[in-house]
Amino acid sequence: MASSSSSSSSSSILVLLIMLSMVVFASAGNFYQDFDITWGDGRGKILKNGQLLTLSLDKASGSGFQSKKEYLFGKIDMQLKLVPGNSAGTVTAYYLSSQGPTHDEIDFEFLGNLSGDPYILHTNVFSQGKGNREQQFYLWFDPTADFHTYSILWNPQRIIFSVDGTPIREFKNSESIGVAYPKNQPMRIYSSLWNADDWATRGGLVKTDWSKAPFTASYRNFNANACIWSSGSSSCSKNSNNSWLYQEMDSTSKEKLKWVQKNYMIYNYCTDKKRFPQGLPPECTA
Repeated sequence: MASSSSSSSSSSILVLLIMLSMVVFASAGNFYQDFDITWGDGRGKILKNGQLLTLSLDKASGSGFQSKKEYLFGKIDMQLKLVPGNSAGTVTAYYLSSQGPTHDEIDFEFLGNLSGDPYILHTNVFSQGKGNREQQFYLWFDPTADFHTYSILWNPQRIIFSVDGTPIREFKNSESIGVAYPKNQPMRIYSSLWNADDWATRGGLVKTDWSKAPFTASYRNFNANACIWSSGSSSCSKNSNNSWLYQEMDSTSKEKLKWVQKNYMIYNYCTDKKRFPQGLPPECTA
């Protein structure tokens, strides 16, 4: 009887362990499945059963990760909580990019600052290797106090940058007037935390205070409603009914965009006539 009871007990424990392992697997987040930490020698970490990813920076090195998959159009969401306190000199970059000298790229970069001074959100769009399309913003909240959602909508007609669902920038397809548009090169998602105190804060005047290291940025709730590119073909068919593929801004979104650009935009390449003395880029006047 003791042997039978012991065997039954062992079987019950085994079943319980299997069930627990299944629960852990089912609740595991996307980070293990969707991303690889690519550099940083242990400074990038995936935690909480894959629900959380952190990147750290110290004087020796920063860290970074990239998506396992490539995408050609999509709606990409990520929640970030930025480096708190004195983050001067640090840059947290979160972006889509292809590879090569004529690469495409869609950028969010968060430029750190002294305690109490606001972060600068820097955006840019590269098409066929050409960038120089910077727009910069302050945020209307403290991005270090909690997680906020930073989104890129990228379809064949437009790219929309959004923060917590509020659009802050739209870059339209202007191929009809000779402006290249990112539409043929699949891109991966990348993020990195690194030291850029030669330019990031007040043009490099404020240096990184290494006594505050390590600096840490946190990520959660990644979501990609996107066309996955694999072996030369897209997971989306030409007759795809994904609404984001045709999405444009409605009147409410346009009003929100105007509000952000009126109150929080601090630099716009499309108004920088000193930078472009021969004339503003054509997409600026279209």
